[in-house]
Amino acid sequence: MKLANKTAVVTGAASGIGQAIALLFASEGATVYAFDIDEAGLKETEAKAPYGAKLTTAVVDVTQADQVRDALERVAQEAGRLDILVNNAGIGIAATVDETDEDDWDRLMAVNLRGVFLGCKYAVRIMKRQGGGVIINMASVAGIVGVKNRAAYSASKAGVYGLTKAMAVDHAADGIRVNCICPGTVDSPWIGKIIAGQPDPDAVRKSMEARQLLGRMGTPEEIAHAALYLAQDESAFVHGTALIIDGGLTAQ
Repeated sequence: MKLANKTAVVTGAASGIGQAIALLFASEGATVYAFDIDEAGLKETEAKAPYGAKLTTAVVDVTQADQVRDALERVAQEAGRLDILVNNAGIGIAATVDETDEDDWDRLMAVNLRGVFLGCKYAVRIMKRQGGGVIINMASVAGIVGVKNRAAYSASKAGVYGLTKAMAVDHAADGIRVNCICPGTVDSPWIGKIIAGQPDPDAVRKSMEARQLLGRMGTPEEIAHAALYLAQDESAFVHGTALIIDGGLTAQ
C-alpha cells in the first residue's frame, strides 16, 4: 500500500493511461478522484476498481478554469488535502503543421497544455496551503524529439515539458515536487483510433511497433507504474525531471 493515506486526482481517467493510473493508485491505498469528460468511460473505470478501493469519479472539463478550480477545491475539502495531481488528460491529431486545421490546433492546445496549466495552477494553491504535494504531468517523447505527423501534439507536449521544468524551479521551496512522464508509443485507445483510420491498419501498427528498439508498444499499465514511483514518498529526491519510458525510441 504505497499510497496509503494519500489523496490523488487523475485527469483523463476514463480510458488508457489515465484509467490505468487511477486503478493502480486506488489499489495502492490512495483515495482517488478520477476526472474526465467521458461519463461512460468513468463508469467503466469505477467498475474496474478493486474491491474496497476508494475511487470517486467526476465529469470535469480540464479546459474550463471554473470546473478545474471547483473540482480540486471540492476534493481538498472532502478528503482534507490534495497530495497528488496527475495531469494526464490529452488528445492527439495525426497531421503535419500545414495539414492541421486551426480549430483542431486550438482544441488540442486547450486540452493538452491549457488543461495542464489549469490543473497545476489550482493544485499549487491548495498544496501551498497544506505545505506540499506532488504534481505529475503527462508529456511525451514527441515533445523532446520529432515524430512524424504529430506537429500540434508535439508542440503541446513540449509545452508540458517546459512548464514542468519551470514549476520545479518555482515551487521547490513550497514543498511541491513536480515531474513529468514522457511515454513513447503506448497501445492506448487513442493510438487504436489512429491505426483504425488508416488505409492499411496492420502496416501502420507494425511501423509504430518497429520504432521502439524493443519492437513493441508500451502498455498503459507500464506508464501507470512510473506514475506510482513518482507519486510515492520513496521518490522524494526526484524533482524537475522528465521520466522517459519509450522502449528505446529516443536512444536511436
